[in-house]
Amino acid sequence: MAGTIHIVGAGLSGLSAATELAAEGRRVAVYEAAKFAGGRCRTYYDSVIDLKIDNGNHLLLSGNRAALSYLRRIGGLQAMSEAAEAAFPFVDLRSGERWTLRPNQGRLPWWILDSRRRVPGTRVPDYLAPIGVLRAPASTTVGNAMACRGPLYDRLWRPVLLAALNTEPAEADARLAAQIIRETLGAGGQACRPMVATRGLSAAFIDPALLFLRDHAGAVSFSRSLREIAFEGDQATALIFSEERIEIGAEDSVILAVPPVTARALVPGLVVPEVFHAIVNAHFRVVPPARQPLVLGIVNGLTEWLFSYPNRLSTTISCADRLMDAPRQELAETIWREVAGLTGLAPELPRWQIVRERRATFAATPEQNARRPGALTRFQNLVLAGDWTDTRLPATIEGSIRSGQTAAAHVARLPVRARLPRRAA
Repeated sequence: MAGTIHIVGAGLSGLSAATELAAEGRRVAVYEAAKFAGGRCRTYYDSVIDLKIDNGNHLLLSGNRAALSYLRRIGGLQAMSEAAEAAFPFVDLRSGERWTLRPNQGRLPWWILDSRRRVPGTRVPDYLAPIGVLRAPASTTVGNAMACRGPLYDRLWRPVLLAALNTEPAEADARLAAQIIRETLGAGGQACRPMVATRGLSAAFIDPALLFLRDHAGAVSFSRSLREIAFEGDQATALIFSEERIEIGAEDSVILAVPPVTARALVPGLVVPEVFHAIVNAHFRVVPPARQPLVLGIVNGLTEWLFSYPNRLSTTISCADRLMDAPRQELAETIWREVAGLTGLAPELPRWQIVRERRATFAATPEQNARRPGALTRFQNLVLAGDWTDTRLPATIEGSIRSGQTAAAHVARLPVRARLPRRAA
C-alpha cells in the first residue's frame, strides 16, 4: 500500500496509533527521541532497589475498552492480573476502619441498598450527589456541581476522582469527572474489575507492541529527536531531526504523539495545556504478605493507593506538587511507616526508591481542559495524539490509547493517494 504514516513518539499513544495502522496493512515509521519506548508507561531496571520497576503505578478497569482492545491486539493481556470481582478494599488510617466496596455487575446500582457493600457511615441518599456532576454544563468544577465533603466524598469520590484526574476534585472539570463516573461505577461492576500489570508495564503495553510492529513490517527507530517540522501552506513537508531530514511525500501523513510542550514548539499556533501536576510513586523491595489485595485504597494518610506486586509493594500519591522538594529519605520513611502498619510487615525500612514525576499530567481544571486540541490540526496531513488531546477523559492510560486510535482512524479512513479533507476557508 502506498504512502507512509510517520509517527513521532513511541509512547503509549504513538504505539496505539502505530499498531492500529500496521494491523490494517499501512506502512508506518515510528521515531522516538529517547533510547526506549513507553514514555510514562514503561518498566526499567533500578540499581538502587535492584529490581525492575515501573515508572508509575497504573490501574486499569475491565471497562477500559480501548486499553483492552490494544492489549488483545498486541498480546499483552497475559502480563495483566485481573481481580475475580469488582471489589475495592479500603482502609481509613485515622479511624482504623476497613471496608470493601462491592458494586453489583449490572448498571442498576442496587448495591447501594446493602450496607455491607456501601462505604461505612453512608446512607443511600448520599449516593445521589454525583447527579449534579453528571448534569454539569461546560466550565463547571466538581466543587460547584456537588458537595465535596462528608463521609462518602472523603472515602469514595475524592480518592477515586483524585487518582483519575490527578487534580484536587473540587477544582477539577466536572465533565471529565462525569465521564470517569459513567465509565466506571456508572457502568456497573462489569466495568470495574481491577487490572494491574503485575509483570510490569513494559511486558503488557510496550514490548508486545514493538514485536507486533516488527512482525507487521513497522519500522521503529530510537534516539531520533525531532527538531522541526517544515510546512508549506497547509501541509507538513518534512521532518527535520538532528541528523536527518525526512521528506513527507504526497501520499504520506504524520501523527505527532509527543508531550504537549514539545508539540507546541513544533506546530505553529497550537494551543495546549500549560499547567501540570505531579505524581509520586514509592517502591519497596519486600515480598507482600499473603492475601495482600492487588490494590488497596487508603484514606486519611499520605499514601493513597498501595499496589501489590510479586516482589515489591508500591504506593502512589496523586497531585503531589507539595512533595517535589521533600527530602527523599524522610518521604520514604513516612510512607513505609504507613505501609508497614497496614500490612504487618517489619518497621525497618527495606530497600526503596522514590519516583517523582513533576509534570506527570495536565491539571484537569476547566481552564486547562478547554486548552486541549482535537486530533485534527490546520495542517491537512498532520494529526495529533496524546492523553493531553481532547479525548473527553483525563490523562489516563485509557485516554492515551484512545487518542492513538482516534489519530489512526483519521488517517486510515482516507483512500490511498488522498489527503485529509481541506477545511473550508
